[in-house]
Amino acid sequence: MGAAGTVVALLAVLCAPATAVATPAAGQAPRHQVVTWGASADRMGDASADRSYRLIVRTSVGGTDARVRLSNAFGDHPVTFDNVHAGRRAQGAELVRGSNRPLTFGGAPSVTVAPGTTVTSDPLPGRLPDRSDLVVSLHVADAAGPATGHGMAMQTSYTAAGDHAAEEGAANWTERTGSWYYLDAVSVETGTDIGAVVTLGDSITDGWQSSTDTNRRWPDYLSRRLQNQAGMATGSGIKGVANEGISGNKVLADGAGQSALGRLQRDVLSQPGVRALFLFEGINDIKAHTGVTAADLIAGYREIIGRAHAAGVCVVGATVLPFKGWPEFDPAGEAVRQEVNAFIRTGGELDAVADFDKALRSPYDQERLLPVFDGGDHVHPNDKGMQAMADTVDLKSLDCDRSAKAR
Repeated sequence: MGAAGTVVALLAVLCAPATAVATPAAGQAPRHQVVTWGASADRMGDASADRSYRLIVRTSVGGTDARVRLSNAFGDHPVTFDNVHAGRRAQGAELVRGSNRPLTFGGAPSVTVAPGTTVTSDPLPGRLPDRSDLVVSLHVADAAGPATGHGMAMQTSYTAAGDHAAEEGAANWTERTGSWYYLDAVSVETGTDIGAVVTLGDSITDGWQSSTDTNRRWPDYLSRRLQNQAGMATGSGIKGVANEGISGNKVLADGAGQSALGRLQRDVLSQPGVRALFLFEGINDIKAHTGVTAADLIAGYREIIGRAHAAGVCVVGATVLPFKGWPEFDPAGEAVRQEVNAFIRTGGELDAVADFDKALRSPYDQERLLPVFDGGDHVHPNDKGMQAMADTVDLKSLDCDRSAKAR
């Protein structure tokens, strides 16, 4: 079954946010694309030809005409996908019968993605529910050099030799992986009153120390809150959530993934329907002992804020969590953290603030996480801590419309 209409594949990785509004039918409100899931692209191991990937992702906002974005951002050779399907998960690698449907790219069933670029599929007719397990199955016909993907998914997906993308059963999907390959975003069509927030962060946002296969990262808890308040007169128009955390990520320097500054356009501003950026980075810059000062970090935050505002995107900042007990903790790093948090709280340059530090620190030693929230390494919160972080966010603060100001 082919996708309805023809949409030219988007090949530029550094594209502008999708702002086009679909022409509504008579009596129908205007609609547009909004990201419902995302994961930051990074360099993986060597790419493999003639290999299939069955990738499990959790939607946030629901909608129609789903599109998937495939990335070769870190490849140095073209990658050809000759069979891409999307369906609903039943359990494990098994799909709901009759749900697995082929995706097309510019009307064709296959697509070759050049090094350093992405491609977005044509819309898939039908409705994709909110908070559902979407399964994207893809066959890599030809690939070489580095693969692109997201290393720490905190979600089990599946791989197989050969082409099994169209299959709905699990028999041939015997190999498991904790990473997502090539897939970096899913979007849906919904009303123009609905937008998305993108969480830009490190391993805490990526979900390390949360429970695997349970969607208990703090952005997942935030998504649940946003979906649960749908329809409330005082609720937020933000419903989509894209988690763009990378374990070990820094604001200023490349290392574990490109720096937040380096990946801001690709991972945040290019996402369709994004109205808010949730900035929660800095602990890795501080504890690395590379000489980064509070002034350096604040300058990095200011650049991110300025670039987001110029794109019409609201910026909510979160204070940096305490890390006493981690081997790299020292008074000098703590002093930088305190100065950075003072800027976040009182600098007046962010559109809103979520005080994660205040919510999770111990009242008896404010340089430490409260033990009930500590995942065990004194840096990463556990499931309870993840939920407490999400509960700290004022949902209405996410719905800051800067699009008119940008124009």
